[in-house]
Amino acid sequence: MSLSHTAAEYMLSDALLPEPSSSRAKGLRLELPSDRVLKFVAVGLPLFLVSLAFAREFSAGSQISCFSPSNFTGKQSAYADTACWDSLLHHGFDAEGRAVTKSLWALKVFPYSLLVVAVLMYLPYLLWRYAASPTLHSDLLFIIDELDKSYNRSVRLVQHMRKVQQASDDPEQFWEEYERARQERYFEFPLLERYLACKQHSHSLVIIYLLRNLLLLLFLAATCLYLVFLHLNIFFQDEFSCSIKTGLLQDEPHVPPLIPCKLVFFSVFQLISLTVGGVYVLLMPVVIYSALQLCQWDKGLLSVYEMLPAFDLLSRKMLTCPINDLNVILLFLRANISELTSFSRLNAVSALREATAEKQDIDTVVDFMTLLAGLEATKPKH
Repeated sequence: MSLSHTAAEYMLSDALLPEPSSSRAKGLRLELPSDRVLKFVAVGLPLFLVSLAFAREFSAGSQISCFSPSNFTGKQSAYADTACWDSLLHHGFDAEGRAVTKSLWALKVFPYSLLVVAVLMYLPYLLWRYAASPTLHSDLLFIIDELDKSYNRSVRLVQHMRKVQQASDDPEQFWEEYERARQERYFEFPLLERYLACKQHSHSLVIIYLLRNLLLLLFLAATCLYLVFLHLNIFFQDEFSCSIKTGLLQDEPHVPPLIPCKLVFFSVFQLISLTVGGVYVLLMPVVIYSALQLCQWDKGLLSVYEMLPAFDLLSRKMLTCPINDLNVILLFLRANISELTSFSRLNAVSALREATAEKQDIDTVVDFMTLLAGLEATKPKH
């Protein structure tokens, strides 16, 4: 009997968690994995493509090629290219033969518009970082510490109950007192449970999270509409007629009124716009899915901690509408599960509980671990 008692003592002593280190506060993830991927793609893709476009512009030189008259000198041809690039006006005729002009300036500012798109995509994450992350960081740090402390308090409680049970002359009296203590909830640690229940009535985090996803979805849709507008109006016209009777060539009699020009970078901009638009269309369902995660509870984590004495946030039907701050915190607790040391320990106890649920004879070590798991105690058989 002393051997089993010694084994139980060592087992429960090893079950205690060490004190949390100061690096825990720095290691908390304040972005979900899906949100991190969304930010990386939505912000990084246009920046990467714009950098390629600028690199090509600097390496290739002029982005336009005009077919100047054969009697033009080299300086006059260069001046014509520069004048047509500065104006980017297409001179044509409508169906009735009237002269019309069409501005192609959207092509010139297209790389800069993608920079604006990247900034817009980053704004929702700035909103989350400065409006919600400080509160979420303090909530996660408190809840993770309290969950680990609740686990340690439960282990210490089991250690004390072991000593009381060993010192008791009447084992039946000990188990009667234990049942009465369970019924009167003497084993309750109410601070964490009440804090989590209070978070069900708070909606600041969930509003900011939904607003961030809504803004991101709006910016994605606006960017796609902008690219569709460019394709329908401009991105099918890589050739245009340019008027060069301006400036130094205005009074030259041998200068034709219009010369044909071709945009050298046109195919590159088409490829960039199709790539950005296609990827952003694929990101929209991901954003919607991230927001829809809040429509159902993630009960897996709390169900594991219900094995602790009197931690019954789920069993008492306290989880109501899932669109509240508690559900957001649960999502981020799942993302920071590596910082929650007690979770892996309780998973092991849960497996132990399932493995011994059908057995009639439970030894001393397992019996007191099932007390930690909050099960109905099985009295030792003599």
